[in-house]
Amino acid sequence: MFRSGFESRALLLGALLAVCSAAVFAAPTITRLTPPSNPLRDGAEVLSRFLPGQRFDLQATVHAAADGSEVREVLFTLTEQATGKPVLQERVTAAAAGVQGARVGWRTSASAIDAATPAKQPLVAPDVAVASVRGVSLAKPGRYLLSAIATDGSGTHSQPDVQGMANGAGVLEVVAVQALGPRTRNVIIFLGDGMGAAHRTAARILAKGYAQGKAQAALAMDTFPVTGMVMTSSLNSIVTDSAPGMSNYVTGNKAQNNQEGVFPDDTLDAFDNPRVEYLAEYLHRTRGTSLGIVTTADVFDATPAANAVHSSDRGLGTGIVDQFFDDRALTGLRVVMGGGRKWFLPRDGDVVNGSARRSDPRFADHDDLRNGWTTRIGGSKVMPTLRSPDPKRNLLAEMQQAGWTYAPDRTALQAKVPDAPDRSASQATTPDALLGLFAFSNMNVAFDKINGRRCRAGDPAIPAFAGGCVAGAGGRVQVDGQTSVPATVPTVVEDYGFPDQPMLDEMTDKALQVLDRHNRNGFVLMVEGASIDKQSHQMDSDRWMLEVLEFDRAVARGKAYAAAHPDTLVIVTADHECSGAALIGAATTSVATLRANATAMPGAAQPAAQAQKAVGVYEAAGFPHYRIAPDGFPVDTDIDGKMLIGYGANADRYEAWLSNQRPNQDGQQPFVKQAPLSTYPVHPTVRNGPDDAGNFTGYRGYFIAGQVPGDQAVHTAVDVPLSAFGRGASLFAGYQDNTDVFFRMAQAVLGGTRAGAR
Repeated sequence: MFRSGFESRALLLGALLAVCSAAVFAAPTITRLTPPSNPLRDGAEVLSRFLPGQRFDLQATVHAAADGSEVREVLFTLTEQATGKPVLQERVTAAAAGVQGARVGWRTSASAIDAATPAKQPLVAPDVAVASVRGVSLAKPGRYLLSAIATDGSGTHSQPDVQGMANGAGVLEVVAVQALGPRTRNVIIFLGDGMGAAHRTAARILAKGYAQGKAQAALAMDTFPVTGMVMTSSLNSIVTDSAPGMSNYVTGNKAQNNQEGVFPDDTLDAFDNPRVEYLAEYLHRTRGTSLGIVTTADVFDATPAANAVHSSDRGLGTGIVDQFFDDRALTGLRVVMGGGRKWFLPRDGDVVNGSARRSDPRFADHDDLRNGWTTRIGGSKVMPTLRSPDPKRNLLAEMQQAGWTYAPDRTALQAKVPDAPDRSASQATTPDALLGLFAFSNMNVAFDKINGRRCRAGDPAIPAFAGGCVAGAGGRVQVDGQTSVPATVPTVVEDYGFPDQPMLDEMTDKALQVLDRHNRNGFVLMVEGASIDKQSHQMDSDRWMLEVLEFDRAVARGKAYAAAHPDTLVIVTADHECSGAALIGAATTSVATLRANATAMPGAAQPAAQAQKAVGVYEAAGFPHYRIAPDGFPVDTDIDGKMLIGYGANADRYEAWLSNQRPNQDGQQPFVKQAPLSTYPVHPTVRNGPDDAGNFTGYRGYFIAGQVPGDQAVHTAVDVPLSAFGRGASLFAGYQDNTDVFFRMAQAVLGGTRAGAR
């Protein structure tokens, strides 16, 4: 029987005071204790939850007393709350951290920062210590009290915070897994980045049509039998970014914005934060499962990385992709597909090959991290103990030497992972591990990929979008050190230099084929529709709607796999909503009139009142009707009575109610400042708006003032839908926190669901 929170705290306080010095002079102070890392508030007791045996790190930041005494040791204690029995005690000192093979760490002065200092500058005096215990786990379900006592050179102990003991103690919970029935073997997570309910609705209207008030068909994700809602906040904000947005789903613990797979700490290094074990790591270690990661973004990006990489800075691409490969033994990684070739190519002097690799002083290889987690981060065959990523490392060559099959484009993907009529044929032709890198950074969006395919096919029955076949600037671009010559008809994908990119459903098929070949113990596959978010940031409505369609076609492939493999769970959700998208109605004028309005008086923007007259609300909106081509995408998005989108989290923009010929510049592309990409619009106030000289280079839109700073729409804090299919789907009904999703997935895999439940 559990004691009350008040009783437990009183007992712990008594125990701490019994060992603490009664001296009245100054004592060291614990300013951060991990987990949970953030102070308890509003009476909440449990901020950190773990599966039985799931690994995590303990850490304390200690500030010495003002009298100049140095911190000498930190004693960590984990006590079972129900019995009062200590289950772990670990004394951390500088000497203990120096023992070969030790999993404890001790860092001071030069490598520690003062969390209270906004500038985050290194301390010059040895008055702070960061003590760590790596790779802790607790097997028995229940609640545990975590306490830490610091001692300085004079023998003075830190004093517990009596008022809630937020800084000297915390409460953890190990969540029980129930043995209910048939267990799930495979988990497929479809993550529509930034995809809220409005995004799903808009895609349904676009692809399926409405008549007499009813949708004429459903999206694949609409057909899932169980739907719930997810609360998406991060550790430090109601509005999350994608790093904790994904990480929270697959660790069961809250991460801070811009961080993935870690708790925040007070050190400068980005890769040494206290870790918490990912679902893929936990299942690979305990069950031997495999991991696949598929995205339309750069593979270093927040969502893909937040399934396998531990970092306090989501932007450190070189170290992130190195960790994918170096720590594959921890995750069971077998499939990586998306963009991001720039991180895998060696950067050597003036060689122009698109490489973005660089060293970084925030990357460190610490013995305690390596010993506690058996990690190899930062290693290479040439320099296995690098303290900083090697810019000259040829990660692409290393992965191929390690047995990974590499596909640089769609044609190679199909050739190297040929369709197999049955499992026996798949065994003979499917590679052990698959790497696909189809762009330097983020892949082109579906709008532009489909446009490029149609233009190359030359099918007059399927016109290209937004003037499509002349939408590119027609410049030359460097691809792997070679200058490419654009096609006769320049398109956006030609301008980027990667015209032969697969669609997300094609990548999903190949990922499932590789993982299924190694399916004795099951797998975790994460598939991300990344540019639902990226194009929502740009308030490019036509492009994000097609991103949702591309994503849904991939969802259909996952559902088909689960239908053929009943021990598979498929969930579709989002990490957050982006832009506050809203379906406000439909155009009351023809597309010809919209174009005429958008090209008249090119020296000035449209009066807002004139443009607003084109917006039909309520019954004036009617039912927009788009024609769908055999490739599964609309023949054109500019139609009479087209659907119109508004934004509740928008920055300033010019809106013409027409699809844009070219996407906005992608600042992550290595050649974005060179022609032809440098000719693309920089942000939404340039697209359809005047340039610096007051001239309009494209459609002339009308000005909409935004509610947020900057030049992009932002994420919102609204709840997002989750849909589930397959074994274990019934666990996901109702409202849930994003960390709850982790424990429900684990329940399905470890304990199963009741017989007859889906």
